[in-house]
Amino acid sequence: MPPVGSKLPAADRISHDMPSRLLVLSNGHGEDAIAVRIIAALHQRRPDLELAVLPLVGEGEAFAALEAQGILSRIGPRQRLPSGGFSNQSLRGLGRDLAAGLPLLSWRQWRLVRHWGASGQPLLAVGDVLPLLLAAASGAPFGFIGTPKSDFTWRSGPGRALCADAYHRLKGSEWDPWEWALMGLGRCRLVAVRDALTARGLRRHRVHALAPGNPMMDGLDPAAEFLPPSGASRRVLLLMGSRTPEALGNLQRLLGALLRCPQPMEVRAACGSQPREEAIAGILQRLGLERCPVPAGSSAVAAWRHQQRPLRFLLGRGNLAEWARSTELAVATAGTATEQVVGLGCPALSLPGPGPQFKAAFARRQSRLLGGAVRVCAGSAELAEGVEQLLADGALRERLGRLGRRRMGAPGGSARIASAIDRVLLGPPGQDGIT
Repeated sequence: MPPVGSKLPAADRISHDMPSRLLVLSNGHGEDAIAVRIIAALHQRRPDLELAVLPLVGEGEAFAALEAQGILSRIGPRQRLPSGGFSNQSLRGLGRDLAAGLPLLSWRQWRLVRHWGASGQPLLAVGDVLPLLLAAASGAPFGFIGTPKSDFTWRSGPGRALCADAYHRLKGSEWDPWEWALMGLGRCRLVAVRDALTARGLRRHRVHALAPGNPMMDGLDPAAEFLPPSGASRRVLLLMGSRTPEALGNLQRLLGALLRCPQPMEVRAACGSQPREEAIAGILQRLGLERCPVPAGSSAVAAWRHQQRPLRFLLGRGNLAEWARSTELAVATAGTATEQVVGLGCPALSLPGPGPQFKAAFARRQSRLLGGAVRVCAGSAELAEGVEQLLADGALRERLGRLGRRRMGAPGGSARIASAIDRVLLGPPGQDGIT
């Protein structure tokens, strides 16, 4: 893919009268990351298009880099809520969000969307039913990128959820009837979902859904060769998540479980901008680790070593793909990052906690979505046992890695989705398909 901001050859551009602006609605950290990739690809096709983003959850930090380049602008009210956007997972989380001002925030976002829609300029909703509902309420043409739901979660995978599976089987899709209705509106010109199985389920309900590819895998170079660890220590990737304070509690539980393993180990924690290093250092100190020099040639930003156990802890920022290709397995309490490393062929073990995001139901659904390439553990002892088993069984790691790659798919989804947006949502009415 050419650099962001570069223009495509004239033969690859479409000449037609098109809208001059597009509003993107996104409702979560993972959705923001997907929207960033699609926006970058769309900007390459349509550098003249004015792009605005309304993050429905949090501050939309993922868009900051593109905003600094002048590619987009963040608009509208934004607020970091206590649940981190997962108020639908518990009544307690919903109550805390309501007390923090969720109704007023939603009202102000709805008014902005309605104002945008009055201009007739299109919208793109990325996520689940909330951005879909807002886009439909705008009165303007819109597209929908359905990121969280897949029919793999009930058609195949480890474990059973009898009531939920029966409900989805009765519908023939994990998406619900009210969601089909919104996707089936005449103003909804584009629906793209994460895999062909899910698209087929929606088409049975007269929703012309496309499966152009999974943007989560773009920019990660999944074909790169695995780099085996050198030395006596085994390498384990740790994904604690990005929402504080939940991520810090996750770190303590995951690392506490790894300290049960007897063999020498290098634990690599790949993070974004959050949690901050000072908060991570406090957790590590309580677990008996102390600062040490960063190994020569490492992309880590900081390192610690346990005072009694043969364990070294490295902290990295923005090097998820690099570390996923040089570790043997992952331990995880993350959403999008877990799916990405599994898609790179790195099997994972997860350890649900009190939430608000990474609770047991979320972890089980993730495991089914990924076909068991990530295994849910009931506690620290089971996680430590699972780590020992995977480290000892290279054939099992390879089998789970292949399964994860199949479930997540190949890269290139962002460019194909951008092409569909250009043709179908921004182009003249009646355009159809992926080129």
